[in-house]
Amino acid sequence: MKKIFKDLSRRFGTSILSMATFMDRLFFMLLIIFSVTSFFFVKELFPSSGFVKISVDNKTVYTLPLNKDRIVTVKGSLGENLIEIKNGKVHMKDAPCPKKLCIHQGWIDRGTIICLPNKVVVTVTGNEQNNRASGYDAVSK
Repeated sequence: MKKIFKDLSRRFGTSILSMATFMDRLFFMLLIIFSVTSFFFVKELFPSSGFVKISVDNKTVYTLPLNKDRIVTVKGSLGENLIEIKNGKVHMKDAPCPKKLCIHQGWIDRGTIICLPNKVVVTVTGNEQNNRASGYDAVSK
C-alpha cells in the first residue's frame, strides 16, 4: 500500500498520503472492508444446489435436478447447444456460437451461463418449491 502511495507521490510531486484527510482514509478503508466482505455474501445470493433451468429465447424448456447426471441438447436460433450436468455442476459442452464464450465459462454450481448469439440461458437455482413459494428475489429478501 505504501509503495502505491510512494509511486503516486513521485508522479504528482507531493505525498498523496499527506493530502488525504482523516475522512478520506476512513472512507477508503471502509470501502476496502466492504469489498472484501461482499465476496462472502455471494454464496447466499446464488444458491449452489437444486435445479438447472434451461431457457431458449426467454422460454423455459427444461427444469432439471442438479443431482442427476445427464446431457441435454437444446435447439437455439443458431443451432444446437449441448449442456452437461454432472456431479452437482453444469457446463455448456458444445455451442454453435462463433466465440464459444459460454463453453469457456466452465463448470458452475451457482449462477448463470449465457450463450447470447444462440439465445440459450442456463441458470442454477435453489430448491424449486422455495423459489415458487417465497416470491422474493436476492434484492428484496
